[in-house]
Amino acid sequence: MVNEIFEQTSEKMDKSIEALKRDFATLRTGKVTTGIVDNIKVDYYGTPTALNQVGSVIATDATTISITPWEKNLLGDIERAIQEANIGVNPNNDGDFIKLFFPPMTSEQRQEIVKQAKAMVETAKIAIRNVRKEGNDQIKKLEKAKEISEDESKKAHDQIQKITDEHIAKVEEAFKAKEADILKV
Repeated sequence: MVNEIFEQTSEKMDKSIEALKRDFATLRTGKVTTGIVDNIKVDYYGTPTALNQVGSVIATDATTISITPWEKNLLGDIERAIQEANIGVNPNNDGDFIKLFFPPMTSEQRQEIVKQAKAMVETAKIAIRNVRKEGNDQIKKLEKAKEISEDESKKAHDQIQKITDEHIAKVEEAFKAKEADILKV
């Protein structure tokens, strides 16, 4: 019973780290990635649809993303969605595809993106702490129901704290790697 709680706690914390890594993919580093446009939704016949679902999105070089819609009549909608997303560039529509030219980042922009990454890290840490609380609450219920002893409860709380510390360390590690990537010129 207690081991199941440990496994569930660890799995949920792993999901928090995966979510953090997905969030990190939307941040711009020295080299552009298609992850920058992942959160942009296009009005596709009345349904908000991810940009990569209505066309091909590729990073053609270190500073350019090219978007080729599968239907030409979507060019205007895609262009509008990119402008509304406010990702720091204006789309260039040539009638067949849209190109996004990203200027080299300034040191101020890099510092701002590091701040955004720190906010994402804090959100992930909060999620991990909430999972810890959930696990500890389950242990307390078992102890109250006399299914485990006070000593077993204490050991279980210590084990959940150990799992939490490991996951917080993974979050810090991911942040250090992302920060180095963002600040690298």
